[in-house]
Amino acid sequence: MTTVDDRHATPPAEAPRRRFHPLLALLRNSWRQLTSMRTALVLLFLLAIAAIPGSVLPQRGVNPEDVRDYFTAHPDLAPVLDRIGAFEAFGSVWFSAIYLLLFTSLIGCITPRLRDHFRALRSKPPVAPKRLDRLPQHAVLPMPAGGAAAIAETLRRRRWRVVVRGDEVSAEKGYLKETGNLLFHSSMLVVLVGVALGSWYGWSGNRLLVAGEENAFCNTRQQYAEAKLGPRVGSEDLPGFCLRLDDFQARFLESGQPEFFNAAVTVDEPGGERRPAEFSVNSPLRIDGAGVYLLGHGYAPVIRYTDRYGRSQTSTVPFLTTGDAGLTSEGLAAFPDANVDPATGRRDPGLQMAFTGLYLPTAPQTAPFVRSEYPTERNPALNLTAYRGNLGLDAGIPGSVYALDQRQVRAGKLKEAGTKLLKPGETWTLDDGTKLEFLGTEPYITLSVRYDPGQALLLVSSGFLLVGLMGSLFGRRRRVFFRVLPAGAGDAPAAGAADPAGGSPTSGSSLVEAGGLPRTDHPGFADEFAQLVAAVSGDGRADREREESDPAGAREGAE
Repeated sequence: MTTVDDRHATPPAEAPRRRFHPLLALLRNSWRQLTSMRTALVLLFLLAIAAIPGSVLPQRGVNPEDVRDYFTAHPDLAPVLDRIGAFEAFGSVWFSAIYLLLFTSLIGCITPRLRDHFRALRSKPPVAPKRLDRLPQHAVLPMPAGGAAAIAETLRRRRWRVVVRGDEVSAEKGYLKETGNLLFHSSMLVVLVGVALGSWYGWSGNRLLVAGEENAFCNTRQQYAEAKLGPRVGSEDLPGFCLRLDDFQARFLESGQPEFFNAAVTVDEPGGERRPAEFSVNSPLRIDGAGVYLLGHGYAPVIRYTDRYGRSQTSTVPFLTTGDAGLTSEGLAAFPDANVDPATGRRDPGLQMAFTGLYLPTAPQTAPFVRSEYPTERNPALNLTAYRGNLGLDAGIPGSVYALDQRQVRAGKLKEAGTKLLKPGETWTLDDGTKLEFLGTEPYITLSVRYDPGQALLLVSSGFLLVGLMGSLFGRRRRVFFRVLPAGAGDAPAAGAADPAGGSPTSGSSLVEAGGLPRTDHPGFADEFAQLVAAVSGDGRADREREESDPAGAREGAE
């Protein structure tokens, strides 16, 4: 006799799960970390920290003279900072790396959320839960005439997304919050793109433009006092236009406050005829995509110096304003080629002349003559100090054309030769017989010429950013559900509520159970739910009365 063991069959072992390649797993985990919102916030914080050196330290693209002075003042620290790119912070490798990582992180954060939000917008409101009494808001009300269809119509008039499933009505509202949130982050991404375009392909320059044909300005890098070109822009990429200042008008209140500025210029563009144009402080001049902005104005004294050999030279160098309301200006008129012997052509460096001092558009009637009383030329005067000697221009050391080199004065190579207060038309005869004439003044304006290809993109994206921020702050997502109850259910919906899946109890029903669920913190949802229940129980009469009394405000704003 054979004995057979009754053994349970052993289930087959599960196949081992396929393991990712370590390199692929590392890349996947790194991408998940990079595209998390926490990483984006950290990168945004790092970008703010990385911008600090660009605000504290001088930058080569903005003011190379200050960078050179920093090297002179800090000979040990400056080379170290230069090696890590601190004097070109916004174009350094580390700043660009943080910028690109933040850009990538935002794209990774926004893309899946956009996909999910688009799916949510296309989906229908969910099925009503079986136990509506467990929701934060709950009510039982008489069934309106028309049943579920009437309830749905009332909700649609209030701009709810509605779906009717038999004797159940599901409605949802408040997608504006997530839409605004995504619009905010997408706009921030576009802002970064606009900033990058302006940084790479933009350029700017500042220039003082004195009136007159001989002082015309052409748009080349060499003619700017300060110029900054983007990494993708060369000097040959600048549009080749020229400007000549023909006239400048300024009006001031009696208190000295400016009232009106207007500059009249002649524009000469390649391939076109010369044309007149005007622009003011709040109305820039547009030339070939670039904007010419009026930043300020002042006066350039016209000074003629006649040396000991009878040779005359004229200076029309702008005197820079000191910042007071009266437009008191200080500057320098230098004549390095004065007193050249016509017989030998030899220039004596010890006989160079310079005049420094103050120009007062409205000088006071009595001394001291150090401050103008009004910004227009009511009583113009030029308070000058003469210097004779070596100006130091042949040493090849960079310096300002608006100020005297005080190192030459301290070294005794440049000595004072007298002081004089001149009115227009007056002449000053110096101790060596040379003469200085104050012929008058010419107006000058301070120009800022800028081209930023990302400017329009920044403006539009900033507007959408604010709109998205408002939506994300004030939008509230919430859901409401209505279920028609069978007759006799009373006030115990939990025990007697019918399941719509088991058949329609519409016939003979007299009650409706309602429930509300705010998806986010919404303090006013209880009042909104009560108003909604009142509107439904009144069979829409409240809505019709509101429409008749106030048609413009009958509907609530869509969220």
